[in-house]
Amino acid sequence: MTQTIAVVLKGYPRLSESFIAQELLSLERAGFHLNLVSLRHPTDKARHPIHSEIKAPVNYLPEYLHEEPVRVFKGLTSSLRRRGFFQALRLFLKDLVRDPTRNRVRRFGQALVMAEELPPQTAWIYAHFIHTPCSVARYCSAIVGLDWSCSAHAKDIWTSPDWELSEKLNDMSWCVTCTSVGHKHLQSLANDPSRVHLVYHGLDLDRFPAFERPASTRDGTGNDPVRILTVGRAVEKKGLDTLIAALAQLPETLNWRWTHIGGGVLKDKLALQIKELGLENRAEMLGAKPQEFVLETCRESDLFVLPSRIAADGDRDGLPNVLIEAQSQGLACVSTPVSGIVELVEDGVNGLLTPPDDVARLRDAMAKLISNPGLRDEMAQRGERKVRTRFDHMSTMDDLVTLFEESGVQPLKHRHAVPVDA
Repeated sequence: MTQTIAVVLKGYPRLSESFIAQELLSLERAGFHLNLVSLRHPTDKARHPIHSEIKAPVNYLPEYLHEEPVRVFKGLTSSLRRRGFFQALRLFLKDLVRDPTRNRVRRFGQALVMAEELPPQTAWIYAHFIHTPCSVARYCSAIVGLDWSCSAHAKDIWTSPDWELSEKLNDMSWCVTCTSVGHKHLQSLANDPSRVHLVYHGLDLDRFPAFERPASTRDGTGNDPVRILTVGRAVEKKGLDTLIAALAQLPETLNWRWTHIGGGVLKDKLALQIKELGLENRAEMLGAKPQEFVLETCRESDLFVLPSRIAADGDRDGLPNVLIEAQSQGLACVSTPVSGIVELVEDGVNGLLTPPDDVARLRDAMAKLISNPGLRDEMAQRGERKVRTRFDHMSTMDDLVTLFEESGVQPLKHRHAVPVDA
């Protein structure tokens, strides 16, 4: 019987999580059989091309338990007959005392449904994000008696209480995470730090091939504006309000145009800020777009800016894949030294880093690179070399494949090592 990995996701497919889709496709092409379990239905109208290449079936759990009571009841009655049900119930009740929320109840109900509907050949449970998807995976694993693991990222690490992170880390077989700072933090909370592994997402360089970018002559003078690009959700941690304020303070003599790609809850508020600052003719917010559109826009741009910050609730970026994507296409980057960004962008070497929320410093950094195309090109070339030597997704995927194999989940040998561009 073919062994299947049940992959628990917060939502699928999602435009903002192309790194997850990239990993899923690579696992399939390495020979693993996957079954995707999503806590939410998709909300994005578009899809990345990679989503159509992933063959794994998707099971959507009830987003709200009252909307699908029959499935929840079947999950409960089925789970009551399993030896692990009361172990899972104890875990849930212990968590509920410390987190008495409807969200916590929902996760347990979703775990009941997941346990009932798991394919019989399921050999492992693997969750993306150590907060809510990991809770569902943990309760379900206790019910059905399967080992499990997790991939932790950014918001899920920094907005989860330490008690919950610690207990999950000590319960799972292993955890991977994508930045050194996240790796050190999770290791400090685990009884066995060796269970926590640093595995960068990297970039599928076949989807982001080298682009022979002509030397830029745009320097902020004349009629051809320097094209500034930002890709990322309009949420607090991205620092887009700081960026818009800095754009408004650029010298009037500089000719530039800013494009933002991404959805997000703050989009309308940021659009109002643009209008109030009189930037409507120089700034555009396009909303979420598929990957091929992002790639083409990168190639048409001169400078990539992402002024990430730590949000009020502790949320922050890990190592944003959009920075890696931008550098793979020969774009100089301006960002901040938050979380894992410093593992990619070295200030003054392959980009510029400014303190979070420092409008003046961000303005000056952008002005410097807008007016100096030669410096932009030098930094861009160094950035692309770093991405292509240290952040190749195929080499980072080897570590994840090895973890599954060492856990006893074996890929189908006749599909092993299929190249990503097959």
